[in-house]
Amino acid sequence: MDISAIRKDYSIKSLDINDVKSDPMRQFSSWFDEAVNAEVLEVNAMTVSTIGMDGVPNARILLLKGIDEGFVFFTNYQSEKGKELENKKSASLTFFWPELERQVRIRGSVEKVTEGESDTYFFSRPLGSQIGAWASPQSQPIQSRETLTIKQAELENKFLSKEITRPPHWGGYRLTPFTLEFWQGRPSRLHDRIKYELQNGEWMISRLAP
Repeated sequence: MDISAIRKDYSIKSLDINDVKSDPMRQFSSWFDEAVNAEVLEVNAMTVSTIGMDGVPNARILLLKGIDEGFVFFTNYQSEKGKELENKKSASLTFFWPELERQVRIRGSVEKVTEGESDTYFFSRPLGSQIGAWASPQSQPIQSRETLTIKQAELENKFLSKEITRPPHWGGYRLTPFTLEFWQGRPSRLHDRIKYELQNGEWMISRLAP
């Protein structure tokens, strides 16, 4: 296979600076709703990029779980990403919705959500996922898959007679953006790119070359 020959021409939509909303969170919510209505596969999947403890960028796919003044997601605080977020307290998010030929890139500061917010989401999860949060020492080396299944069985037995609680090492983060870029695929690789940048408390909007 000639990988260099793989290409797709984009032509579904366009994006004009005069048509976007003044508030980037409203613009994101509008695009997100369109992606939901278009039945985009894993519509809330996003790449979360952090700076590794070695100074090298590190990325993985997570699921967006809330939109308010920022973007909310949940994970193990003691995981690799959790330690990186504690160290730098900033990250970037990337959404790609190929069915709409759209991408959104977001950079911002990160802080933990409140204990109440973490509890609310944790107890909305299926019991198996709740137990999984206790069972997995996320990002740590383990001997085998069996290590996890044994721990899972022990916890399932434990919580038969005891009400489950949220692990203290598990909870949410909120990324509050200071830049967002909305990308719309266009023909001949002359894509539309609209950038929002927070300056002195105001959102400045500009068009970028593709």
